Amino acid sequence: MASIHCLPVRICCLLLFLAGSGNSMGVHSKVNSPDPGILCNNKLPFEKDPVVKTDSANCIIPFSRAGNLIIIRAKVDTVEGNFILDTGAPGLVLNIPYFRNYTTIEQPEEIQGGLTGRVEDAGRVHIDSLGFGPVHYYKAEADRINLGHIENRKGIKIHGLLGMQLFKHFEMIIDYENNLIYLHHLSKKEDKNYRHPLLQDPAAYVETPINFIENKLITYVYSAGKKLSFVVDSGAESNLIDSRLPDKIMDNVIVNKRVFLSGTGSAKVEALSGSINTLKIGNCEVANLPVIVTNLEKLCFAYNRCLDGMLGFDFLSRQKIGFNFVKRKMYIWK
Repeated sequence: MASIHCLPVRICCLLLFLAGSGNSMGVHSKVNSPDPGILCNNKLPFEKDPVVKTDSANCIIPFSRAGNLIIIRAKVDTVEGNFILDTGAPGLVLNIPYFRNYTTIEQPEEIQGGLTGRVEDAGRVHIDSLGFGPVHYYKAEADRINLGHIENRKGIKIHGLLGMQLFKHFEMIIDYENNLIYLHHLSKKEDKNYRHPLLQDPAAYVETPINFIENKLITYVYSAGKKLSFVVDSGAESNLIDSRLPDKIMDNVIVNKRVFLSGTGSAKVEALSGSINTLKIGNCEVANLPVIVTNLEKLCFAYNRCLDGMLGFDFLSRQKIGFNFVKRKMYIWK
């Protein structure tokens, strides 16, 4: 289990799964819970934000879990179902079988892909409304892809993914222990002194900067004195690190077995599973963090830049985790 030590603070998808694992001799066995997730979208970012309205500025959204994925009940137009909270996705993504009868407003220029091959993309559509709890969106755009692989592995219907574009005007705190999401809609007239009750004690957490690159949530971590760019992805069931990083960084990774990643593509990708000895995120020093080591070269095209890794469930669930998407801050509880 990873341990996190935070220094004192001054007043801060296309989903891929672990198909099997084995020892270093190549003997493979099944694993009970799949691993990690990415949405790779070769399209341009969503051109405009949807209209957002809330019945209350503060709300608490309960969620369930499918493995390590956060499932929220939501309704798109007349269709209600299960949606994955996926900060690794750029926007709203709909599962094709439940949303076939929509007029395509933008045909995909090319088939989307990820680490394990190509996936079906049915083009972008307009929806009239999306809602969950007291939060409502109007006149939104959505991509459609086939998420049947997730349904098959999790044994539940998955109607879509709720991605970053939907939360750009919110502060979000995820409490994995109690299966709750705290949302606060940050209006333009918001008092600069506003602070959520869970953030009243600055000694309880640390702040670290986040950034957006084409609706992808990015933070910066340090290993072996090097600054690395990581995607923060609530739809990823494991952490990833690029196997092409310098030896000085990879020497901090202890590998204990081989694994195979499978996803929307037909192929499987071999990877290594282990843990990284030390990683620093803001003022937090993270020790023995589980990680999957794999070549992330294909994601350079999906993100229009190369990234060094991904922080998923194995990191995010260790403590309460929060994001102020307007002020571009991440809160990590000690």
